[in-house]
Amino acid sequence: MAGTKVVIVDDSPFSIAFIKGILVRNGLEVVGEAGTLEEVKQVIQETKPQLVTMDMTLPGTDGLECTRAIHEIDRNIKVIVISSMMDDEIVKEAKENKVSAYVQKPIDEEELMTAVNRVMSSEELFRFLSSEYIKIFKEALLDGTNKLTKSLIQYKDEHVCSQEFQSEGLAVIVGIIGKFSGRMLIDVKMETAYKLTASIMKREASGIDEVLAVLGEFTNIVSGNACSIINRMNKAYGLRVAPPTIMHGESIHITAPGYTTTNILADSDFGEILLNIGFQRGDDQWM
Repeated sequence: MAGTKVVIVDDSPFSIAFIKGILVRNGLEVVGEAGTLEEVKQVIQETKPQLVTMDMTLPGTDGLECTRAIHEIDRNIKVIVISSMMDDEIVKEAKENKVSAYVQKPIDEEELMTAVNRVMSSEELFRFLSSEYIKIFKEALLDGTNKLTKSLIQYKDEHVCSQEFQSEGLAVIVGIIGKFSGRMLIDVKMETAYKLTASIMKREASGIDEVLAVLGEFTNIVSGNACSIINRMNKAYGLRVAPPTIMHGESIHITAPGYTTTNILADSDFGEILLNIGFQRGDDQWM
């Protein structure tokens, strides 16, 4: 990200100076400024930036018209809107016009640089995530099992999975969104689910509804803890988990999500536990 060439579009000398100070302090190169549509077209053609910060209110135009003009010149240029105006309708229009992020004035330096990092470091972030997430989710499952049941699991098999597979009886799926989207799944036999529930609750399960509730929350804890670790490594990931989807019964097939995942099988005191996890590249999800 250091050395990224940036153009600042704003009609306020104060805002330009303030934004420039933040960017320069963080190692970016400000190569131009503009305050009108014609100035935007000219400076983009002359400086060929990788990133543009864009005010929404400009003399004789607006940030969205300027964004469209920029992308007519080079659709690969990333645009981050920086504006005092921010509501659902404006954000929706910004997304429709291929704005990559939206930061509201008054500008917080950390918030702006997090947005810049998210927008400009996509490939680097994905490579790092790809190299680390399996280890992190395995550790989260091991830690969660240990804390909730005072027992350990032992991993015994790990392989890439790109096709659907059949559930052992109970599957809990958690969707993950953020800079990149993904899916985490825990799959167990019903016998294992009942034993795991009994260990967590320190009593026999009252019925299938309690088993489903406990396994759903167990999966939510594992996925949430793993995502929190990744977010602490770099705030740009901004990972968040969706409420779990729980399926149970015979002949349940787990569909492939359209990207490669990894199946990780573990032995526990309660039976085998299958952890399935994967992430994909995709459109940025705003914080």
